[in-house]
Amino acid sequence: MAITGTAGATPRLAHRDPRVLAWLGAYTASLIGDQIWFLALSWTAVRSGDATQTGWVLAAGSLPRALLMLPGGAIADRYGPRRVVLGSDLVRCAVMLVAALAVLARSPGIGLLVLIALLFGAVDALFMPAVGALPARLTTRTQLVRVQGMRSLSQRVATVVSAPIGGAALAIGGATAAFTLNAALFALSLALLWRLRPGPAPEAEPGQEEPELGLRAGLRYVVRHRVLGPLLAVTALMELGFTIPMNIGIVLLADVAGWGPGGMGVVLGAWGIGAAIGALALTVAGRVPRPALVLPVGMVVMAASLVGLGYAPGLGAGVACAVALGVGTGVVGGAGSALVQTTCAPGALGRVTALQMLFGVGLIPLLYPVGGMLASAHGPSVVFAAGGGAMLLGVLLALVSGAFRRRP
Repeated sequence: MAITGTAGATPRLAHRDPRVLAWLGAYTASLIGDQIWFLALSWTAVRSGDATQTGWVLAAGSLPRALLMLPGGAIADRYGPRRVVLGSDLVRCAVMLVAALAVLARSPGIGLLVLIALLFGAVDALFMPAVGALPARLTTRTQLVRVQGMRSLSQRVATVVSAPIGGAALAIGGATAAFTLNAALFALSLALLWRLRPGPAPEAEPGQEEPELGLRAGLRYVVRHRVLGPLLAVTALMELGFTIPMNIGIVLLADVAGWGPGGMGVVLGAWGIGAAIGALALTVAGRVPRPALVLPVGMVVMAASLVGLGYAPGLGAGVACAVALGVGTGVVGGAGSALVQTTCAPGALGRVTALQMLFGVGLIPLLYPVGGMLASAHGPSVVFAAGGGAMLLGVLLALVSGAFRRRP
């Protein structure tokens, strides 16, 4: 039986809507599969080559995302997000099965791993903006904050469970088992999304510009939009300020501060708990009054917590800062995504979602070497201070943009 309905039907709370729950289940399965994929790919590359070759394999998996994310969003807007997610899920299943068979037959060479990584990354670049654009066709605008809270919560769950599940699969059956498990997860995502019958794209609000189809038209729309342009710039600065310290700086900080791997795990776990609390708060509340003000206030809290973590006098203080940073991440991330969804014209959601994702998964990782050089020259604490500065720059941008500041 198909899960039907339209976004314009009688309002239903998102956490009780079977269409939203099916989408959330598919999204969560996909997130877990993505993270197991990179774990299994790293493991297989290490077993097949040296450290340099492993780096090339991982870079091959990330490069298509950076190059094809925006075209993927344009394709989702042109052909509809449901068609794109179904097609990409089907191809991702096939890629995982091919990878499993290749590993089972013999130890794959680096060239084959690069080819598989390129193909999977290209298909993932189609899937991600399309699945992010679906909620607007599944529920009402009033429920989008709750949906983004649920989405953020599922991201935390996926982060917690994917590593032990992937590690167990690798320990029991090697990369073949991990790739086969991924094929099953993507098949589950496909089955859940197949039953969905989203409504049509909601009509644009009175006076709202509906851009033409095409990548260039979508970019022009964002640049000219008085709220959406500053909003994406603010969230990009938030991502920049957060990602480099928490992916590169935290490892170096744990070493310099004497926390060790165990202490680093405790800090990251504390951040995850805080982020889950923030996401759960959004889910329960279901709305954010004046999100254009909540975002800069939340980013100030995040900046202060990030700097506090970088200069924490001990592990206990670091854990407290990490929890506060996590709560801010859950609230700001969910509220920002909901604000994008409610501000953007329905016909441009795929392209705008792709642009929003591009910063986090495509462009910002390219700056990791800069973070490493900064830490080498001045110590890891400076990386956290620079991250806080980037967030405060986003706050300043939000405050000086009158159209963004007045957004209800």
